[in-house]
Amino acid sequence: MTAFLGIDSSLTGRRWVGPPADLERRAEGLAQQAGLPLPVARVLAERAVAPEEAPGFLTPRLRDLLPDPLELRDMEIAAERLVDAALSGRRIAIFADYDVDGGSSAALLIDWLGQHGRHATLYIPDRIDEGYGPNVPAMTALAEGHDLIICVDCGTLSHEALAAARGCDVIVLDHHLGGETLPPALAVVNPNRMDEASGLGHLCAAGVVFLTLVQAGRVLRARGLPQPDLMAMLDLVALATVADVAPLVGVNRAFVRQGLAVMARRQRAGLVALSDVARLDGAPSAFHLGFLLGPRINAGGRVGRADLGARLLACRDPREAEAMARQLDDLNRDRRAIEAAVREEALAQVEARADARLSWAAGDGWHPGVVGIVAARVKEATDLPSVVIGVEGGIGKGSARSVPGVDLGRAIQRLAHEGLLLKGGGHEMAAGLTVEAARIPEAMTRLADLIARDLAGRTGSGDLRLSGLLEPSGATAQMYRLLEDAGPFGQAAPAPRFAFADQLIDSASTMGDRHLRLSFRSPGSPAMEAVAWGAMDGPLGPGLIGARGRRFHLAGKLELSTWGGRERLRLRLDDAAAATGGA
Repeated sequence: MTAFLGIDSSLTGRRWVGPPADLERRAEGLAQQAGLPLPVARVLAERAVAPEEAPGFLTPRLRDLLPDPLELRDMEIAAERLVDAALSGRRIAIFADYDVDGGSSAALLIDWLGQHGRHATLYIPDRIDEGYGPNVPAMTALAEGHDLIICVDCGTLSHEALAAARGCDVIVLDHHLGGETLPPALAVVNPNRMDEASGLGHLCAAGVVFLTLVQAGRVLRARGLPQPDLMAMLDLVALATVADVAPLVGVNRAFVRQGLAVMARRQRAGLVALSDVARLDGAPSAFHLGFLLGPRINAGGRVGRADLGARLLACRDPREAEAMARQLDDLNRDRRAIEAAVREEALAQVEARADARLSWAAGDGWHPGVVGIVAARVKEATDLPSVVIGVEGGIGKGSARSVPGVDLGRAIQRLAHEGLLLKGGGHEMAAGLTVEAARIPEAMTRLADLIARDLAGRTGSGDLRLSGLLEPSGATAQMYRLLEDAGPFGQAAPAPRFAFADQLIDSASTMGDRHLRLSFRSPGSPAMEAVAWGAMDGPLGPGLIGARGRRFHLAGKLELSTWGGRERLRLRLDDAAAATGGA
């Protein structure tokens, strides 16, 4: 295939690839039959949407896409037990993971139980002292004071810990990959159990919790009792779905679309306070959930109080919420400083190792709270599955992030089964592991071997894929909103990326130390702004900082920013290449 605009190697060393001819034909036909602009039709064609399906795709409704909760094993048992506990005043504890998905899942249950006049004990383990998931001391203590423990976003592989909850029922609501046997629990609701056939493996834990509450609503209705308003809880489901990098397909699209609409009403004190401290001025988008709100909620579990994010999401008092949001914002600044130091060391190790299958790095004293986000940065830099491990006292605790087509969670689970890891698990795109420091090189070599076949099946992974050409004059707020109707965009549903050909650079300057701001235009068109986050850390920023007066092809995604109540469309720049005669 001929490189798009003839660009075989851009400033970031990538080959540009445009839409294939058959997709262009389908898009043109869809645009004509459905009356859509061609850029929007291209997005729908990429998703294999037929013309007659276009209206439903552009306005996804939860009632059309919501699966029957009873398609999940153990759902009936879990929902009945939850309702019984809520109505009888039983003592309930919620054991949650310390990330956004765990915190959102816990807040969903706290909200639902609160509407029944019930209080639940929230327990979130400390990342450093206790690690991920249920542990024997915590479960033993909780069982002594409660009748029901609900484990959310964890528990599927916690056989010993759940067995310690003697005399207490345990329900697991999870989405991580299961093993060959289930833990000793009253119910394990998990679309990624090995014996599941629901086809709902794309749900995050909050999605599983929401379906459980849907089924609980049915139980209440059958008993002639009122049900809480579940639609008002979709803001939490949307936040978790995006922040946990769940594929934005099927019901997840409706969760996020409708959840964003709920969030825009600013009725949940915790999210209002967090949005304000993050300076989110305007309607929230999936981008804001993933890059503004999610990192701040995660900051508590990474470098501060593990339960702070979940407590913020469940908080009803605006003043309390404001104080917690500010604390999380401060912790997030601390996290960024720690992350920057670890990222620099990790990337140096990866570059020196130069393994074409797996990017991995390990270091003494690396904070376990930032290894996951550093693994994500390493993955972005290398376009390879990545593992980053912090070592303390001869034990390494690490996080892994994958690329499309490589099931890293299953490979890490196999490493644990083979005895190379002390423990490990997760899902396709993200996983965690604990390993003896002396066995790290051996384990990483074996992991690279396990994923080699999946990697071999990836073609053109280093290419920059484009949805077509766009002119600045065609990049309008109206076009942006039409494209947003084809979203939300995220994992498994990438936002359209457009090329702006032969643009004159009016100005190029840095923002802070790491970011780049451009102004560019076509002949006869008004100037358009572009921003490139973190561009000065790689070749893109240095390649453009002195480009004033020169012509470049630019590639990126449209975004609508709001500041002081005013909207401004700009390009989030991903790449650039000198136009003919522009070098």
